[in-house]
Parts: sequence; C-alpha cells; structure tokens
Amino acid sequence: MIPGLHEAFALLVPPAMPLVGFALAALIGVSLGLLGGGGSILTVPILVYVLGFEPKESIAMGLAIVGTTSLFGAIGHWRAGNLQFRAALVFGAMAMGGTFLGARLSVLLPGSVQLVLFATVMLVAAVFMERNARRELTTPATGREPRAASFPLVAASALGVGALTGLVGVGGGFLIVPVLVLRVGLPMKQAVGTSLLVIAFNSFVGFAGYLGHVNVAWGALTLFTGLAIAGTFGGTWLSRFISQATLKRAFAGLLVVMGVLILYENRRTLPSLGRAAAMESPRPARPG
Repeated sequence: MIPGLHEAFALLVPPAMPLVGFALAALIGVSLGLLGGGGSILTVPILVYVLGFEPKESIAMGLAIVGTTSLFGAIGHWRAGNLQFRAALVFGAMAMGGTFLGARLSVLLPGSVQLVLFATVMLVAAVFMERNARRELTTPATGREPRAASFPLVAASALGVGALTGLVGVGGGFLIVPVLVLRVGLPMKQAVGTSLLVIAFNSFVGFAGYLGHVNVAWGALTLFTGLAIAGTFGGTWLSRFISQATLKRAFAGLLVVMGVLILYENRRTLPSLGRAAAMESPRPARPG
C-alpha cells in the first residue's frame, strides 16, 4: 500500500475505508453526469490513496472503469443524436495504437513516476477546464463551426492522446474534445458525445495492454464501476439545476489540489527525474 495520504484517510475512518472509496466512486459518476467528462480523472487517486491499491494496479483498473462508464455515457449521447460514429471510429482507431503502446511502455516505469505524470496531467486538465469555463461565461456563441485540419495533424493528435491514456490511465476527454472540435471540425455537442466513445475504445485497449502484467481485483473493479455508472444518472438529473461553468471552475480547483497533493506525496521521485533528464541531455562540445 502507498504510505502518506492513504494513512491520513485511514486515521479518519479506519473501519470504513472501503465504504468511503466506493461512495467516492458514485460521486465520480455524478461528476461525469454533471460535466459530461472529467470526473474519471479522480478514479486513480481514489483507488491508490483511499482503497490502497498499488499505482500500476490502480491505473489498469481505472482504465476499465473509465472505459465502461464512458461507453454508457456514449449510449446516452447516441440516443440524443450527438455521436458521430465515423469520426469516433477513425479517430479511435488511430488513438488505440498509441494507447496500447503507452500501456506497454508503462511497464518499464516505476509506479511513483506514473503518479507524478498523472498529477501533471491533472494540473493540465485543470487549466483546460478553467479556460473552458471562462470562455463559456464571457464568449457569446457565434454559430460558426471550426475548419477541419489536415489528416496528418489529426493522426498525430490521436496518437498522442492515446499514448497518454495508456501511460497514465486517464480517459483524456479534456484533450479529445478540443481536438475533435478544432482539428476534426465537429460541433461541441457532437464532440462531447463522440469523445466518450473514443475514450471507451482507448481505455479498453489500454486495459488489455496491462493484462498479464498487473493483478486485477475483479470484485472491487466491478463494484466501483457499477457505482460510478449509477452515479451518472444522478449527475445527469442534477445538471439541469447547476451552471456548467461554475461546476467546471470548482472541479478545476479540486484537480489542482489533488495534483499538488500527489506531487508532494511523490516528491522524492522528482529529483531522480531531473537527474535522468540531465543525463539524457547532450553535453556541449568543448572548444578546440
């Protein structure tokens, strides 16, 4: 088990740790229903610091949880007519190669390094979410759709998003939606629905890449996933009463707090990463 934050939670509620963890699983589902994405990024920290699973185990299980909940969300968007299957299949196919590669490469990294990368992704996601919320509050809709970008640029974006998914276990919706809007040219509503199907593809492929390399607690995985899916229905109902921009700003703040805490928890990893980068960088040639 991971020391530090896990012990802090355990001191507060020693006999109820599993109950707290699974209650938070339902809250992840609520956040997915409220925001249409983003909440799944908290899955790995809950599995590690509340339920006490090892980082690699948690990342693998997180991919299965995110994939399943995203698939259920995609079905809802399909019923509403907000899912472009062709874009999802083309973008998803390109991203899945990166996802499988990222999952395989992750076996070579220590779990603490993956958590540092994960925390960095959380902070980047917070910036994206805050900017998106500010834009919703201040920018009137123009009705214009963005132009689609060239195929090589879309392919590179898909591979990059996929590799990130496999490496650190995030769905990557905060990256996929902007790419689908700005690079593929989808309207925002269709981009959100389509991104959920892409996330499901990526997550399942990433999970397959971990199988055989980590132990999976199938009982906990099934219960966590079921509670998260149930929570999405409550979140969808609540979304009718709460401002999306306000929610995104609050969630961005939560991501910053969690990201900083995880970086602090794994602070001993940071100097070693710096030394490794310094060793890899080319040394300047001596003057002759």
